[in-house]
Amino acid sequence: MFYNQDIAKLLLRLCVGGLMLFHGIYKIMHGIGGVEGMIESRGLPGVLAYGVYITEVLAPLMILVGYQVRIAAIIEALGMLVAIYAAVGFDIFALNAHGAWVIEPQLLFLLPCITLALIGGGRYGVSFRS
Repeated sequence: MFYNQDIAKLLLRLCVGGLMLFHGIYKIMHGIGGVEGMIESRGLPGVLAYGVYITEVLAPLMILVGYQVRIAAIIEALGMLVAIYAAVGFDIFALNAHGAWVIEPQLLFLLPCITLALIGGGRYGVSFRS
């Protein structure tokens, strides 16, 4: 039997997990200095920047393979909230130089993660049930 909803959930997982993983790979290769600077500029401790490895590497990998998708999606969504604050503070209703909403890139990850947290990852993924 063909499960359209499970295929759709898989595509959503591949999109949000796969695209975010590229951000994480970049941070692994080039470091988190930029993130640390943004975090510190908002008065937060720079050590929080290391959370990027959880939100941009571990959580996306979990989403991609379909393991504990709801938990991983919540982790990634929380990371996006921190990214919004680090990037623009509370000035979330501004437009950038191109006329786009300043938090548009983060929302393109935040909203699918919230969706995955609500609907789950579907039947196509790994499971460690006995």
